[in-house]
Amino acid sequence: MANFVLQVPITLRSFTVSASSNPNGAISGGSGSNSGVVGPVILELPLDKIRRPLMRTRSNDPIKVQELMDSISQIGLQVPIDVLEVDGNYYGFSGCHRYEAHQRLGLPTIRCKIRRGTKETLRHHMR
Repeated sequence: MANFVLQVPITLRSFTVSASSNPNGAISGGSGSNSGVVGPVILELPLDKIRRPLMRTRSNDPIKVQELMDSISQIGLQVPIDVLEVDGNYYGFSGCHRYEAHQRLGLPTIRCKIRRGTKETLRHHMR
């Protein structure tokens, strides 16, 4: 299994991400052959491209957010947030404290572990 990391400049204004995947969300292996399943892709995504449908129903611990802000300022984000990509849209259901810490620090992007899903997968997460 391989992980891919793409570093994106902070001055990023627009972007395009494309990858083919099989129905279980794993990204297919390279060079057009049957090289196997690789798994999720890790990318830096702009915060404003990630939809947070559950933000209004949950609140974050302000002390934990502050601790993460301090840590991210000193050593960077150590664990990417999980993001579901459905039809070119990105949805975040976890990593709420890390996401808010990035927002409060004024950082334009956040490192994400992206899995591809279907509309049915999205509906399941929205329950």
